[in-house]
Amino acid sequence: MTSMTLGATRQTISDIFPGLAVSALVAATAQFLSEHYGAPAMLMALLLGLSLNFLAEDGTRTAPGVALTARTVLRLGVALLGARISVDMLVELGGTAVTLVIAGVVLTIAFGLIAARFVHRDWRFALLTGGSVAICGASAAMAIAAVLPRHERSERDLAFTVLSVTVLSTVAMVLYPMLSSVFGFTARDSGVFLGGTIHDVAQVVGAGFSISPETGETATLVKLIRVSMLAPVVLCISLAIRARGLADQDSGKRPPLLPGFVLGFLALAALNSAGLVPAAVADWAGVLSRWALLIAIAAVGIKTSLARMLDVGGVAIGLIVAETVFLGVFVVTGLHLLS
Repeated sequence: MTSMTLGATRQTISDIFPGLAVSALVAATAQFLSEHYGAPAMLMALLLGLSLNFLAEDGTRTAPGVALTARTVLRLGVALLGARISVDMLVELGGTAVTLVIAGVVLTIAFGLIAARFVHRDWRFALLTGGSVAICGASAAMAIAAVLPRHERSERDLAFTVLSVTVLSTVAMVLYPMLSSVFGFTARDSGVFLGGTIHDVAQVVGAGFSISPETGETATLVKLIRVSMLAPVVLCISLAIRARGLADQDSGKRPPLLPGFVLGFLALAALNSAGLVPAAVADWAGVLSRWALLIAIAAVGIKTSLARMLDVGGVAIGLIVAETVFLGVFVVTGLHLLS
């Protein structure tokens, strides 16, 4: 019995390893390009993955490993994000700014759901794009996609969303610091603006520290508070799907009451808040999380056909741009009213 189990384990590893190795290689290549040419690593991983779509075709040795990586590794990456979150962050920023940030997250997702109805887009697509814009870009898109009911366009929609929010984040990293000057924001308000509106963490850091150290630190703090909204938002989506029976209709099974990666995220955040996670461990968890998400998005790219992704249409592009503009206008208006 033991030898049979060992043989099955070896066979499973043999099936998974080629696809996992290819995804990791694509991620490493993307990181190299990012470090040497300044391109966003997530964007590079997705584009490189799209060019290797043939590796995910049925019958290829890499297909099982790519499929597993796109699901399991991304959940690990999201869970590890919790090690960077703590209650002290909320106290340090202050109640008013925290309320503004949380309201921006909730209202942007609500705006996405309402706007999607007017342009005849699916509610799943609205949650995917609205959540990625509102919370933390590609990481949020992958976390939300993990709990949404599956359908034939799931991989295409996820790849489109990751590509769009990454490009929009890069544009914002250049444009938003200039807008901060135009609006006459202080260093702290500029940090709240940048951290509260730019989608991906890396671009927030780049934009904030391009103005000043104080702005960069505030922007990073605000961004991590938005990241902390990932767990409750994903949980609410999962509970809503479960309560309305939508998962039974679309995927044939009910989602878990609390997804495992959300439990991991919350557990690490609680431990960090209690001071039980050393700073060095939190830093390592952040690095591992980033690499896990990079490998996962490479796998998502490999699984996605570029031709099918382009079928998403101009309406979808308009929706995610509108969500981005809505969030920006809301935060700017809130800062002006509060000051």
